[in-house]
Amino acid sequence: MSTPSTTAYVLRGVRPYGTDPVDVVLADGVIAALGAPGTVEVPGDATEIQAEGQVLLPGLVDLHTHLREPGREDAETVFSGTRAAAAGGFTAVHAMANTTPTQDTAGVVEQVYRLGQEAGWVDVHPVGAVTVGLGGEKLAELGAMADSAARVRVFSDDGKCVHDPVLMRRALEYVKAFDGVVAQHAQEPRLTEGAQMNEGVVSAQIGLTGWPAVAEESIIARDVLLAEHVGSRLHVCHLSTAGSVEIIRWAKGRGIDVTAEVTPHHLVLTDDLARDYDPVFKVNPPLRTAKDVEAVREGLADGTIDIVATDHAPHPVEDKDCEWSSAAFGMTGLETALSVVQRTMVDTGRMTWADVARVLSENPARIGRITQSQGRPVAVGEPANLTLVDPAATRAIEGRTQVTASDNTPFAGMELPGRVVATFLRGRATVLDGAVVDGKSLEGATR
Repeated sequence: MSTPSTTAYVLRGVRPYGTDPVDVVLADGVIAALGAPGTVEVPGDATEIQAEGQVLLPGLVDLHTHLREPGREDAETVFSGTRAAAAGGFTAVHAMANTTPTQDTAGVVEQVYRLGQEAGWVDVHPVGAVTVGLGGEKLAELGAMADSAARVRVFSDDGKCVHDPVLMRRALEYVKAFDGVVAQHAQEPRLTEGAQMNEGVVSAQIGLTGWPAVAEESIIARDVLLAEHVGSRLHVCHLSTAGSVEIIRWAKGRGIDVTAEVTPHHLVLTDDLARDYDPVFKVNPPLRTAKDVEAVREGLADGTIDIVATDHAPHPVEDKDCEWSSAAFGMTGLETALSVVQRTMVDTGRMTWADVARVLSENPARIGRITQSQGRPVAVGEPANLTLVDPAATRAIEGRTQVTASDNTPFAGMELPGRVVATFLRGRATVLDGAVVDGKSLEGATR
């Protein structure tokens, strides 16, 4: 397979953060020049990309990606998942710990880290498990994972809640030593036994066991108080209810060091979609009400919610093509995240493209402590980790045509705005003209 050219690139007439047009030169892995159209010096071997009207953003960073490898390569691999990430405009992802074996030791996180380096599509930062085997009984090797080659700074039992308050306190205390963060999957297990969807009018009407909002909100309330008590960082995964937004808003007003994420699907989809019992809409936490959707949009717009994270959760066909009660929780999201944010937040006037950079690049990089290379400004001398998007384009979403190995997208059949035209990882194109650049390994693109 071929590898991408090492020549420089010049992006003609591009609009950084949606501002006035400029020409941008990428060379030697950095942004080499930036200036008014026709005024910058361009290397003789530069490949020109006509980008008039297109928006240039820092490369997107996902704090919550399930790559499934090791153990569930039938659903996704580091190779296929990171190709999908590049197609969606991402230059870095954080790979969640619920693999088989679990990412709860230095050896396993280093394995995932090196698989990411070998693939070369994006930077892969493994997330370490908080507890051994996600069992919720004993702390995992947090310090060893932090000191490993993967330099883990985000720890989560995502898929399961660290429900024991004593264990959660100990984890929050432990990660302070290396400026880590515990990312909590907020789900009180006793309140969600057998739960299938959001508890409300729709669940009552169609006869599925309800998942109450308080199951999420009670854990968030407990954990922000624990974080305040020990003086540690807390991150709340995939927040989904209006009440959760209010708790985070209160905690931040109190000065607690808490951050929160919302997924693209919780920005647009509601529990009404469960009426047809289509398992593609079965997700954890569940799709909520229109009131909740409005609340999380407002929270994202006013900064209460810090980031958008995909919670990309690929599954093989047999895990979704079955009755609702037997289906797996989860949806894919890497290739549609930017379009959903454009549709719900930019095209509605609630956010600017600079805000998009904040919630999809700058803040995730800051929370994950990878700001030395990711989430950097679009400025001369900065690493050329960049995303070029055509906001005027529209595209029909089809699961089987996506790059990810799984097709369980909830947006199949929908028209979404925006198209990732190109993605650059340290100046090398991983995506050009909307297509992933061929090559099993992008030589020179890794650290």
